[in-house]
Amino acid sequence: MKKSINRFLSSFSICLLLICLTLFGNMPTAFASSGSWHKVDLPVAITPLDVWFDKSEPNHGWLVGTDATLLESTDGGNTWEERKLDLGDSIYRFSSVSFSGSEGWITGQPALLLHTTDSGKSWSRIGLSSKLPGDPFAIVASGRNSAEMVTDLGAIYATEDAGQNWKALVTQAVGNARNLNRSEDGRYVAISANGNFYSTWQPGDMTWIQHNRNSSRRVQNMGYTPDNRLWMLNRGGQVQFSEVGEFDTWEKKQTPREGGGFGLLDLVYQDENNIWISGGSSRLLHSEDGGKTWKRDMSAANVGANLYQIYFFSSDRGFVIGQNGTLLAYSPD
Repeated sequence: MKKSINRFLSSFSICLLLICLTLFGNMPTAFASSGSWHKVDLPVAITPLDVWFDKSEPNHGWLVGTDATLLESTDGGNTWEERKLDLGDSIYRFSSVSFSGSEGWITGQPALLLHTTDSGKSWSRIGLSSKLPGDPFAIVASGRNSAEMVTDLGAIYATEDAGQNWKALVTQAVGNARNLNRSEDGRYVAISANGNFYSTWQPGDMTWIQHNRNSSRRVQNMGYTPDNRLWMLNRGGQVQFSEVGEFDTWEKKQTPREGGGFGLLDLVYQDENNIWISGGSSRLLHSEDGGKTWKRDMSAANVGANLYQIYFFSSDRGFVIGQNGTLLAYSPD
């Protein structure tokens, strides 16, 4: 009798194990995640538009946004303090911030360019020509007194004398752009305002090169991968990658079901294998195999905001900015 009971329990245990493997082994990948995201409280109710952290001093960061907001963090982005700037009665939105050592720059709209040489303790306003095509949109500090700036119409300029003089790097602007993104080595990709085509530029070119989209779906956003390809997010939650070194030849289109039909807005590489996509309705998608498969990260599922842009300043330091004053920070497991 005892042996029969033991055989029964053994058989029952095996059946229970098989049931668990069947149920939990096939759980939706939405519940799997590597690392997690948590919301960071900001001292002001604004929409953040850009975040920057110093790679040589990784705990020191800056955040800019609407209502001429400038925030500083000295603890890796866990807490932020507002830095007030006297800009008169005009209302500005700060769109980009970048530092090289103690020298920093901020771009804003309407036409605004700010410069600091003392790690942000004081800021001076750089005069801009009334003939500048568009408003300053993004800037990259490139060394002492040096920076590269792009306007919202795709005009690219460089300075080597702290903004007193600027050299045009393209002969004409690209025109109204939905999004503009720059690679680490200075290449740009711009998406037309209606998403019908995109344009690329690399250092040494005098003009933008226009490319037709390869899908019936309009282009939402684009950028460069670490291995010299382009990524593309199309309307309707579609993801594409170009062939290496080819900006008109594309791999098979993907429409990750974990996107839930919501728009995909930005893509960033955490490292060569881990890729993140942000989107509408608190969507964060994660790939651990270089973009071949995707799963939804649920740690931000209850944020209740569209997630506009993702940043990784190192493999363990990431941020997401979104609507309604949303800032998310990444915590590795």
